[in-house]
Amino acid sequence: MSVLDQIIEGVRVDLAAREATTPLAELERLVADAAPALDPMPALAAPGVSVISEVKRKSPSKGDLADIPDPAALAAEYESGGASVISVLTEQRRFGGSLDDLRAVRKQVTIPVLRKDFIVTSYQLWEARAAGADLVLLIVAGLDQPTLEHLHAEARGLGLTVLVEVHDPAEVQRALDVGATLIGVNARNLKTLEVDDTAFERIAPSLPADAVAVAESGITGPDDVRRVVAAGADAVLVGEALVRGGDPRAAVAAMVEAGHSDIRPSRS
Repeated sequence: MSVLDQIIEGVRVDLAAREATTPLAELERLVADAAPALDPMPALAAPGVSVISEVKRKSPSKGDLADIPDPAALAAEYESGGASVISVLTEQRRFGGSLDDLRAVRKQVTIPVLRKDFIVTSYQLWEARAAGADLVLLIVAGLDQPTLEHLHAEARGLGLTVLVEVHDPAEVQRALDVGATLIGVNARNLKTLEVDDTAFERIAPSLPADAVAVAESGITGPDDVRRVVAAGADAVLVGEALVRGGDPRAAVAAMVEAGHSDIRPSRS
């Protein structure tokens, strides 16, 4: 069983426990009363690089990363540094996150918020929207094509923007087949947890010019931002480098500055 399979197995167990305590009807009521979701696409597609800054306590590959007693305060620092989106990891077993983190961040910031988790059922989409998420992550490697198509369509129906994550050109095609317009290229193989620093450069040519491309994992500082921007990235998603750096506001600002290039290559 791969690492991804193990994570999803745990996600399903925890999901069943939440479903037993909070019926879907309650989530539907909360969503009906919620303000409309914010649209991140104008900011993510704007000139220069957009930074998606992540609230991330730990990971399966690195273990504990940072003590984050107040995720809302961290998110506020990210926003002050120029982040375009705040990503909140809500998976508990391997990443130490929760929907409470997402709710706290949503109350604090004015920019869009991404629920980053291993979403495998519609219930999680309703959870995300009820907690205030504007975006959700769907991981192609963790879903069969009919499920990916169904979840992508249902998320859009709820007003959520979908970041579809891929790891190779075949997954890019699967993402495009469901209508993805925001595509994240993850340099970390979720089945082995190994990072391939050349992943974005290799996969970017498979992305259409009208897709918004996000480079994920392996972004440690401004030099990496410049590297992926040169390959066609519109945005970067960064967690570990920001929570470990000591000054998240300055770290985000430095990445935003590094991503403003006069010339950006086009993708076919």
